[in-house]
Amino acid sequence: MLRYDKLSKDLYIRNRQKLAAQMAPGGLAIFHSNDIMPTSADGTMPFKQSADIFYLSGVDQEESILVVFPDSFHAQHKEVLFLKETNENIAIWEGAKLTKDEAHQVSGIKTVYWLNQFDRIIHGLMSEASCVYLNSNEHTRAVVEVETRDARMGKAFREQYPNHRYERSAPIMHRIRSVKEQEEIDQMQRACNITRDGFNRVARFVKPGVKEYEIEAEFMHEFLSQGSRGFAYTPIIASGFNACVLHYIENSDVCKEGDVLLMDVGAEYGNYASDMTRCLPVSGRFTDRQRSVYNAVLSVMREAMTLLRPGVYLHEYHKQVGELMTKQLLDLKLIDRHDVDHEDPAWPAYKKYFMHGTSHFLGIDVHDVGLWNQPIQAGHIFTVEPGIYIREENLGIRLENDIVITENGFIDLMGDIPLEAEHVEETMNTGVAAS
Repeated sequence: MLRYDKLSKDLYIRNRQKLAAQMAPGGLAIFHSNDIMPTSADGTMPFKQSADIFYLSGVDQEESILVVFPDSFHAQHKEVLFLKETNENIAIWEGAKLTKDEAHQVSGIKTVYWLNQFDRIIHGLMSEASCVYLNSNEHTRAVVEVETRDARMGKAFREQYPNHRYERSAPIMHRIRSVKEQEEIDQMQRACNITRDGFNRVARFVKPGVKEYEIEAEFMHEFLSQGSRGFAYTPIIASGFNACVLHYIENSDVCKEGDVLLMDVGAEYGNYASDMTRCLPVSGRFTDRQRSVYNAVLSVMREAMTLLRPGVYLHEYHKQVGELMTKQLLDLKLIDRHDVDHEDPAWPAYKKYFMHGTSHFLGIDVHDVGLWNQPIQAGHIFTVEPGIYIREENLGIRLENDIVITENGFIDLMGDIPLEAEHVEETMNTGVAAS
């Protein structure tokens, strides 16, 4: 039994139809679940399903294989799922795996075989197929240092069937996964709501002397108690100078009076991610300087949200955000006109204090797949997360919400999480979020 509410099998049926519509005639696509990764001794890492097979089937189980073959001569083999068969020993030690009927109810796939039938079934299908789509992690930021199940199985497949033509499924998956269905948006809204409740809990908890990892624990308690499996990514709980380290994850320092605490956290729900950043004044009130920097970041965030719309290219959007940030940094006197007039176009002056991108795709993965060389579409979900990091002042401010692009604007999935500096302070000091 899963701890989260499952999405309908109709969603996964539609997702497979989207894939099939973009495959070449005679194409056969294969998707594998992730491996269970070892740690040491007999330990393993928590299982995290491969995003692509989950998107296409809803199956959240290891050692699963999905085959999509729209042009199969036999109707029952147009979609086939292969699963690990439960036995008495597995049922006793791990709990029973999906039955064939349960897999059908989850995925809408009628033909389900056990894994030990894969070689025989696929051999027959390969005699019909003219090309094979193999899956791989082609995210632009991916650093893959271990051999994945997709890579291992794909290598064996090429050796066994060397005369077939091979294609990449990743470009298709990036295109179709990036445009979210309403059910997916609703699931992500659930993740954002859990994150909101975590923020409100933490805002009442933070005070001088609290340790960063105690704050992390407060978030985790709220997330788990609402059916989330925890953080959608490794949380950043960074007070004082730590907030100027963009990927600070030690979360080991003490929050000191007068410092600002930066929290980049998000709950997952049903394998979908949320991604929030908020900043809290540890003492309960921002200083005038902290408030000025905070409001500068908030101003860029508000304007950036309006720039993300259908037809816009992300690289052009990021240039526009850079111009917005340049104006704010000039007003804060962190840079001057000479810096701007003589800047290196490859590393503009504003990058000294805002050195990362403003938005990325969000979905099943926190840095979700999407085509950066194609214009934004309605149904894309992006983070919006500008920041200013002043190392010489031990001050880092970043603010981040998740928005759904619509035909005429956007929907802010985190619109009810305190964001204005005054609302943040009120939440900390009264325990009630401002409306």
